[in-house]
Amino acid sequence: MATETESSYQLLCIGNPLLDMQTSDGSLLDKYNLKANDAILASPEQMGIYEDISNAPDLKFVAGGAAQNAARGAAYVLPPKHVVYVGCVGDDDLADKLREANAREGVESAYLVKKGEQTGACGVVITGHHRSLVTTLRAAEMFDKSHFSSTDVAACIKGAKYFYIGGFFLTHGVESALELCKTASGDGKAIAMNLSAPFIPQFFKVQLETIFPYTDFIIGNESEAESWGGAAGLSDPKDHAAVARAIALLPKSNLTRPRVVVITRGADSTVVVSSANPDTPQIHPIQKLSDDEIVDTNGAGDAFAGGFMGGLVLGKSIEEAVEIGHKMGAMNLRQVGPQYTWPKIQIIA
Repeated sequence: MATETESSYQLLCIGNPLLDMQTSDGSLLDKYNLKANDAILASPEQMGIYEDISNAPDLKFVAGGAAQNAARGAAYVLPPKHVVYVGCVGDDDLADKLREANAREGVESAYLVKKGEQTGACGVVITGHHRSLVTTLRAAEMFDKSHFSSTDVAACIKGAKYFYIGGFFLTHGVESALELCKTASGDGKAIAMNLSAPFIPQFFKVQLETIFPYTDFIIGNESEAESWGGAAGLSDPKDHAAVARAIALLPKSNLTRPRVVVITRGADSTVVVSSANPDTPQIHPIQKLSDDEIVDTNGAGDAFAGGFMGGLVLGKSIEEAVEIGHKMGAMNLRQVGPQYTWPKIQIIA
């Protein structure tokens, strides 16, 4: 990894490093009381799903964790040595698989390693165009903010211009996220956060509100926006532009730039609202894929976020960054799991 005087990483992402375990065995939805299209933390009664998926004949391992997926998406559109990912893993073969995937796709792994612990995993049940994600965090929730002071990570924090925080990280790491945000925001750097899943605004609203003041970019999908709107008491949580406006206008510590809120809506258009013009939402249409072109929706939102962040790092406008995000999301939809086309194809003209 680069030293403090030569760090070239422009984007630092932090989240929960997970190895996805995928199957298309839809019977697991009923067995473990899962929704077809959802993301949850596993309850004690659902822990057996990992053994069931391990024994599935169509088992496939894919490097996962929402913020890590986004990091790999950003690296896809950026030059080498521009993206570093921070999180906590165990000292096991799952962590090795994640390192290999990151290295192959141009992401530097700056993991905190917990000896004797297991790396987190995400059970993924794919049915048609839906995916149900069931996560056990394991080592991922053992992150310690002292890792920021390690020589290599401190150098990356100093060198980065953009920071991306996965909302899932706030289920356990709000103190670490807050320290990182205060440091980055105090230095005038840009901070983005993803709402990540409907249960985050619903059950971790206080943690979100702790981090919101430091954010310059908020990314979410329509379900997450509606969840936040409901938790915030908005009259119509399904009015995505109104939800985006409300988030954009929340108190902000760094007033040198507006807050931009980006709400993706699957096959529909993407809504963008800036606190600089909160009453003028920007609607960005997407090029819809046919059902035959869609292989798997798992990770499409992360792919969008990665492309969007990559565009920002490259100095693109918000409109251009959204379009890059759309292209990366469409690419992901054509793959099994949160993956990208290799060899690389040209995304940015």
